[in-house]
Amino acid sequence: MTAAVAGVLLAGGLSRRMGGGDKCLRPLGGKTILAHVTARARPQVTSLVLNANGDPARFADFGLPVAADVVEGYAGPLAGVLTGLEWAAVNAPDNAWVVSFACDAPFLPTDLVPRLLAAVAAEGAEMACAASHGRSHPVFGLWPLRLKDELRHAMLEEEIRKVDVWTARYRLATVDFPDVAANGRAIDPFFNTNRPEDLEEAEALLALLRRLWQTSSYKKGSQASSPFDRLEVRSLAILFCLMPSLSTHEAGAHGPHTDRVMPPSTRMFWPVM
Repeated sequence: MTAAVAGVLLAGGLSRRMGGGDKCLRPLGGKTILAHVTARARPQVTSLVLNANGDPARFADFGLPVAADVVEGYAGPLAGVLTGLEWAAVNAPDNAWVVSFACDAPFLPTDLVPRLLAAVAAEGAEMACAASHGRSHPVFGLWPLRLKDELRHAMLEEEIRKVDVWTARYRLATVDFPDVAANGRAIDPFFNTNRPEDLEEAEALLALLRRLWQTSSYKKGSQASSPFDRLEVRSLAILFCLMPSLSTHEAGAHGPHTDRVMPPSTRMFWPVM
């Protein structure tokens, strides 16, 4: 990581399509969706806050600070971005950036932050967001701390609520993330669990990935023997970096990026920490 980046986990919505409640606390593969998201987000940032409304005690097991929306009325993800910026200004003032993560995407990229930072630097942009399948995902965005007051004005004085309306005022870099191949299936790294049927599909995908992990040469710590195997190994490396379902024995004493587990040919796919 070349810059200090704070992170905000966006969980302040009403989850209507999931039937209400905290969809991030729904179980997935024996853990909550939030546990999967946090395990993939935490290594990419210097500090992390959970943006959620209501009683923060329900998130006590995650050991995260919880900040409610600073704009009333469930004003959407842009309110969560502003909440993250204002939280960082007080609690992580040395961070020049805040990155936002949606809390319903259990397979989010483990190289999200470095790629967004690289795009901002390469394009001379003021902010960045992720994209896949030709569609942008502004809830996965990189936001400069210096714009927090401008965002507050836009939300409170101009009543702007849509992320893309606000970002249209600035130089925005959009970073495309490709699908990850897994046993003939293409998995969008920003697959989200908005509805009960999405959660069922996520369970199936996670089960598939676990089976591939258990049988892959990557898991065994040996080099892949064919170009196809190498592609599969790299795909698994991307998706399984710090996957919370891995045991300490499988992951290695210091995480799954250790030399004991990871073949040299796949190290480039793991975040630098």
